[in-house]
Amino acid sequence: MIKLLHIENIAVVEKADIEFTAGLNVLTGETGAGKSIVIDALSAVTGGRASRDLIRTGAVFASVTAVFSGASGNEWLTQNGVESDDSDEVYITRRISADGKGVCRVNGVPTPATQLRELGAALLDIHGQNDGRKLLDEGAHLQYLDSFGDLADIISEYREAYKKLSEIKSEIEKLSMGEREKERRVSELSYQIEEIERARLRPGEQDELSERRVLLLNASKLTDGVETAFRAMHGGDSADGAVALISDAQEMLDRAATYSDGLRALSERLLDLRYTAQDIADELRDFRARLDFTPDELDELESRLDVLRRITRKYGGEKEALERLERGKTEISDIEDGAGRLAKLESELETCAQEATRLAEQLSRMRKAAAGTLEGVVMDELSQLNMPGVKFLVEFEAVRGDYGLCVSGCDEVRFLMSANAGEAPGRIGRIASGGELARIMLALKNVLSGAQDSWTMIFDEIDSGVSGIAAQRVGEKLAILAKQRQVLCVTHLPQIAAMADTHFEIRKSVSEGRTYTYVNELDYEGRKMEIARLSGGENITATTLKSAAEQLSAADKFKKATLG
Repeated sequence: MIKLLHIENIAVVEKADIEFTAGLNVLTGETGAGKSIVIDALSAVTGGRASRDLIRTGAVFASVTAVFSGASGNEWLTQNGVESDDSDEVYITRRISADGKGVCRVNGVPTPATQLRELGAALLDIHGQNDGRKLLDEGAHLQYLDSFGDLADIISEYREAYKKLSEIKSEIEKLSMGEREKERRVSELSYQIEEIERARLRPGEQDELSERRVLLLNASKLTDGVETAFRAMHGGDSADGAVALISDAQEMLDRAATYSDGLRALSERLLDLRYTAQDIADELRDFRARLDFTPDELDELESRLDVLRRITRKYGGEKEALERLERGKTEISDIEDGAGRLAKLESELETCAQEATRLAEQLSRMRKAAAGTLEGVVMDELSQLNMPGVKFLVEFEAVRGDYGLCVSGCDEVRFLMSANAGEAPGRIGRIASGGELARIMLALKNVLSGAQDSWTMIFDEIDSGVSGIAAQRVGEKLAILAKQRQVLCVTHLPQIAAMADTHFEIRKSVSEGRTYTYVNELDYEGRKMEIARLSGGENITATTLKSAAEQLSAADKFKKATLG
């Protein structure tokens, strides 16, 4: 769970430290006070998008630090070579600079934002106020069902079979092209093969020739310099070179060292210098030999480079041209052997289609079994969220197309519901109100996240469109959810705020022309005042305070009776 969040220079928050607790943490405050900034900060520190627009006006940077406890991130830490400390805590810091640059660190180790998102997915599950709208996307319904049914293994097995089926179909289509197209393709490939083979490519040749060309173009200057240096090192008929002089000096000093131990070190240093000078002289001799060329070599080299440049420009490089050569030969062979290959592939296609169909039908049966269970648990959840007359159904439809299969199997899935007794089920997008969407999403999230008790779940104003008894039920459901995992909730509803185990007030003030947002943990009296404000606005009276106290008392009784 998240223990501490430190925010600095994020929007209107100059500096804030929030110490979260286990259970239900609620954040309330006036509209525009900055409640969602806390969620934005949590998103940023776990790899979410963070632009310099987040930086407080006048500041040169913004930063967020979060401390998480528990073992949720340990597997990620091991995979990414990040050491964990003895406290089993994960420290994440993200800093955004005004110049657009940023840095992320996990336990002090610099971490790319893409990797940080992977860790964030293991630590936080954030649901925004628009998440309910995702239910309108029927393409997501199948994913919800597969997640609930824990069908990843059979889906992976099916997709492997479907991929093989698709590859064979594609190869058959390629081999089944018309005869005229085959002739055109063979002619095109033959020309490419002949052109590349005629070039007699050798990996690295172009670089070698380019280096040789530079030598030849500067041969006279190089020859004079190298020859002079070689004579200076090696000597000639009229004078000794540096190698001989150093050798003489070393031999004389070696003899003298027999009479003075102090000269022994100098003699050894001269011996090293003698070997080094000899090596240099030998390398100069070899380099001088490379400068020996015929008058026609430069022309021949330029001509060869022209051939290589033309081939590499056309095919993308020496390696790419050689790969194109091999592919071209293979494709011509496949086309020429097309009849036999086609018959073999058609036989393989039938076998693959049978296997993919078998797996798709197995997957479909498992989905339908999971759908029956999902319908029951979602309806139970919705009943607890003051939607007792709701019907929730999972509708299946066969996939249209070749073999009745697609990458997801043989099923198209959509969720249907009727919000009121006696109404026929219909598509969620056409029937559900905003408040109903919020409750359905809460029910689904509660059901789908049952196996992920270590996650911290964050709800950012998902209570949109909910009020009255429905709001009370949403608050109770969040309290129950918080028994299993840490829950953070941004809300405007007193019914939800009353259920909090820890209640934070987000308050905005203006000082010397600047806006500041503060986060304060409320005690009992503070909670009573805030719940009274949520219920009655600025008109806080003895009656609204009494009502707030009654709500807190009722919430406490509910949690004791339900959660123990």
